[in-house]
Parts: sequence; structure tokens; C-alpha cells
Amino acid sequence: MDSLGLEPLLGIVLVAAIAPTIAAVLPGPKIPEVVILIFGGLLIGPHVLGLVPIRSIQLLSNIGLGFLFLLAGYELDPHLFRERSGRLAIFGWAASAVLAVGAVWMLSAVGLVHDVVPIGLALTTTALGTLLPILHDNDMLQGSFGRYVMAAGAAGELFPIVAISLFLTKRAQYVALASLLAVIAAALLLTAAPRLLGERRMHALINQGKRATAQSTLRWTVVLLLVLLVAAERFGLDVVLGAMLAGMVLRSWTHRMVEEVKPLEAKLTAVGYGIFIPIFFVVSGMTLDIRSIARDPLRLLIIAGLLLVVRGLPSLLIYLKVLPLRQRVEMTFITATTMPLLIALAEIGEHDGVMLPANVAALVGAGVVSVLIYPAVAAYLHRKDGEPRPGEPAPVAGDA
Repeated sequence: MDSLGLEPLLGIVLVAAIAPTIAAVLPGPKIPEVVILIFGGLLIGPHVLGLVPIRSIQLLSNIGLGFLFLLAGYELDPHLFRERSGRLAIFGWAASAVLAVGAVWMLSAVGLVHDVVPIGLALTTTALGTLLPILHDNDMLQGSFGRYVMAAGAAGELFPIVAISLFLTKRAQYVALASLLAVIAAALLLTAAPRLLGERRMHALINQGKRATAQSTLRWTVVLLLVLLVAAERFGLDVVLGAMLAGMVLRSWTHRMVEEVKPLEAKLTAVGYGIFIPIFFVVSGMTLDIRSIARDPLRLLIIAGLLLVVRGLPSLLIYLKVLPLRQRVEMTFITATTMPLLIALAEIGEHDGVMLPANVAALVGAGVVSVLIYPAVAAYLHRKDGEPRPGEPAPVAGDA
């Protein structure tokens, strides 16, 4: 029975079950549940109490990572990039990429990093999937500001994922590009499935999936997720690309059937955030090498600060003409929040031997700091700001 990993699984799901209760009863500002999950994992993991081994539960953690990016991809509306919000998000990410090059060059010059590509990409990421529950809870996705937030978050996840697939692979660049295009082509082919099935049959399938015993739409969603995860892995790409594409394909299947897919969305949220995603965050906490961070805390503080400077500060200029100062500051802290991609980059760098062990711990630790602090600051500013005041810039036409 030990080979099944039941005891480690019990410890992890116990932490996942306790976390919401702790978040509810703690005094003071509300701490994001994901932070409690990570610290719970750290406590039971090999670097503190050593109660739960990681290897036996890694598969479920990877599925949790897949669900996190599937739900982020499902929330991503491709039409955003045709609007002003999307174009500004692309400019913002490009500005972050330029700043990241300068930042890692300076860090390399002083000998703090040798692993410039994964560190540089890490500084351009935004954790849209992690942010969504926090932003929803604080009503920060409403109106035109919500469109700008979604576009910025999508750019901060999608473009780094593509860059990881191109630049962090042991294959030649042309082979990596061909692999990326092949997986994207597979995703595009899957978007045609509803047309091949027929709209009436698609409606019938979704309506059948509403039954408690059938759950056919949920099962096919899991199949879609695993198909693209396997495809990405087989082509030597990071699995987060497959998960993000799976969410986008699922959205293309269901975007015309708003009322019919509401039960499916509720089920995906229940399965993802109820089971698999908490497991991923607990296991992520278990991998956090707290001793390495304690020996050299400066690395963590530098990376956490650079996330705010490189990924966040461009928002102050990019959105100058469309958002008031308070909302631009909110956007600064929102876009600087990152976590899952930092874990993925740390794992890739460690596996390929291109990342210093101290930087692996510092990168993940900086992600934890960003999730703990930056959304809380943005939410505080949003609550304090309330409704837009007279004289503030009006929403731009076409972005509503």
C-alpha cells in the first residue's frame, strides 16, 4: 500500500482541507489561501518536518499544474489581443522583456546568476491562474479595468510559456520551433471538433453532461487536457503549454453556449480548485529549500524586487492614457505576482543543470513572496479607491 502513496496523499489533502479554515480565522488582512497551502507543504516537506516524501505524489501535482493552466487558458479571450487592452498588454510584456535582459546582465556581471535565460524569463511572468480567485474575491475583474487586467495577465503567462518552449529546450532552435508549431497545429485541429460533430450533437452532449451520473463533458475535458499535456511532453515542450492550449481549445468549443456550459465551468472549478490545484501548491511548498534561502536571503529579496520593477513598473507608463494613477499602481502589483511558472522554470533549470541550486530556492521563494504581498497591496488599493472619481479617464471605447 505504501507504493500507492496513500499516506503522503493523506498528509497533503489534510493540509489542503485545513488551509481554507486557517485563511478564514486568521485576524487582520486576508491571506491568500495559496500562501497557506505553500507554507503547509513547507512544514510537512523534507526541508522541515520530513513527514511526506515528494516523489510518490508528483503525478497528481503535475495534474494540478495542468488544471491551473487549463482554467487560465479557459479564461483567456483571444479577442482581447485585438482590442486596445490586448495591444497595451503586449507592449507591456515587451517592455518587461527588455528590462529583464538588462537586469539579468547586471546580476550576471556581479556573479549572482549564471542561468540568465530562465531567470530572465521568470521576471516577465504573471500568475494569471493563481490571481484569478484573488481578483474574483475582491471584484477586481469588473468593467474596463478587468479587461486590462485579464489582457496583462494573459500576456504574462502566454508569451513566457512560448518562450520557454523555444529557448529552454535541449533541442536545436529550429526543431524547438517546429515542435511548438506542431503542438499549436494539434490544438487548432481540436478546435474544429465541434464543427465535425455538429452543433446539435454538441448541444446534446453538453446537456447530457449535466446529469450527475453521466459527466461526459467533464470527462472529455480531462481527455483534452491529457492529450495536449502528452503532446507537449512528447515534442519536448513544457507541459504548461499543453495545459494552456487545452483551456483555449475548450473555450473555443463552448463560447457560443454560455448558459449550457455554466454547469461545466462549476464542475471544472470544483475538481481543479477542490482537489488537484491545492495538491500542486502543497507539493510546491514541499520543494521549497528553506535552508538554502536562510543561508542567502539576499537572492530572494533581489528577485522579488526585480519582479516588481521588471514586470510591474512598465504598467505605470503603458496605461498612462487609459487608467488613473491608483489603478496603474494596482496593475503594477497585479502583474508582478507570479508563482507556477517560476516553479516550472526552477524545475527546468535544475533538471538541465543550468541553474544554481541557490537560485532555484530563491526563485520559488520570490514567487511565494510575490503571491503573499503583491495581490494584497493591489486589493487594499482597490478597496480604498472604490468607484472611479469624477474627472478620472473614462473607459476607452472598444474595451468594454
